[in-house]
Amino acid sequence: MTVHGSETRPQDSNGNGDAAVTADQLPADLQDERLIASRGVSGAISAFTSRLRSGDLGSVPVVIGLIIIWAVFQIANGSFLSSRNLVNLTLQTTSIGVIALGIVLVLLLGEIDLSVGSVSGLAAAVLGVTFVNQGWPLVISLIISVVLGLVIGLFYGALFTRFGVPSFVITLAGLLGFLGLQLLVLGKEGTLNFPFDSALVGFAARSFLPPALSYGLIAVVVVAYVLTRLRARGARLAAGLSAAPHSMIAIKAVALAAVLAIPAIILNGDRGVSSMFLLFLALVVVTDFAIRRTRWGRSVVAVGGNVEGARRAGINVRMIYLSVFAACSTFAAVGGILAAARLVAVGQSSGGTDTNLNAIAAAVIGGTSLFGGRGSAYSALLGAFVIMSIQNGLALLSLDSSVRYVVTAGVLLIAVTIDSLSRRSRQAHGRA
Repeated sequence: MTVHGSETRPQDSNGNGDAAVTADQLPADLQDERLIASRGVSGAISAFTSRLRSGDLGSVPVVIGLIIIWAVFQIANGSFLSSRNLVNLTLQTTSIGVIALGIVLVLLLGEIDLSVGSVSGLAAAVLGVTFVNQGWPLVISLIISVVLGLVIGLFYGALFTRFGVPSFVITLAGLLGFLGLQLLVLGKEGTLNFPFDSALVGFAARSFLPPALSYGLIAVVVVAYVLTRLRARGARLAAGLSAAPHSMIAIKAVALAAVLAIPAIILNGDRGVSSMFLLFLALVVVTDFAIRRTRWGRSVVAVGGNVEGARRAGINVRMIYLSVFAACSTFAAVGGILAAARLVAVGQSSGGTDTNLNAIAAAVIGGTSLFGGRGSAYSALLGAFVIMSIQNGLALLSLDSSVRYVVTAGVLLIAVTIDSLSRRSRQAHGRA
């Protein structure tokens, strides 16, 4: 491209033509050759490869890793990618994925929560005691259990912001303390079984969308995406900025439809798309919107990138910490409730064993940086699939749980190493 009034032949302002225009006639964001701009399909590919070379890997490593994991397990056991097993995988992924959503938010701040497992177990125990033993209405028990998670998160946030106690220490104490409370709440019985005909168990274990409804939802999502992109395109053109051509929007819409429709077709070959898994997907979308499209989400990323800079920019740092810790513990409570409902029971081991490991590993493996300021709600979705695919695949191969721990640890170490290397590359290219 030539500037200073010389002639060039890029696409017109609508992204469709190939008319000869001068630099002064280009959209405002393309008039300076020092600005990075991508136009058309080739431009998008060029911009994508440029980001990869500079260390901005996004979700590429975890998607490649997930494909490799699925291929290996399918070769080892032909039933791994069967409709029945994939439905089971979505059910197993949901509770860990919901808890991992909260971990993603905390990691965006550069902090950590080690107590999500204990909080999830305590919330499930409170639900079981109030609903099963005390006979309270299910809705009331659910509200109390979720609010309990919210209060715990606010308590963490208050300790962190008021007294400066490191989040590692606060949540480590919470891990032990709330585990003790869980055992106290359950009492001598130790285990409580939920009524199999209750609405909660029905939703978590037996509720699946009819095929027609699942395909209808996919169509609604694709149409909503197209309308949103067209609206954004119109707004950019009205502001004198460059915009994606219609062909690019169409390509992305077709790709989105394929990404959603192919899994739905496979899942509908058995029981279908689980309502509980659909709830998880909805939480991912809402959380992603909150992170990327709201003032609160931008403030979270800003605080995670530079606390002092965010404070000087006028961001209420204290409220950001309070809200994020509260959201994390709330997600942990919801995840614990869903796990107990799927298993139709809550016990002393609920939220224990490797719940913390799986949730934190899912967030990190999914692409959320341990250094703060970089991550996505979709990290929880992808990371949870990686973790639970490993567990599911090894179970199909009848391998010992010790192998699962070793494999998971190796995948986690690789993910952290990639994160560190990509961070160095971004710094070297001025993208950190």
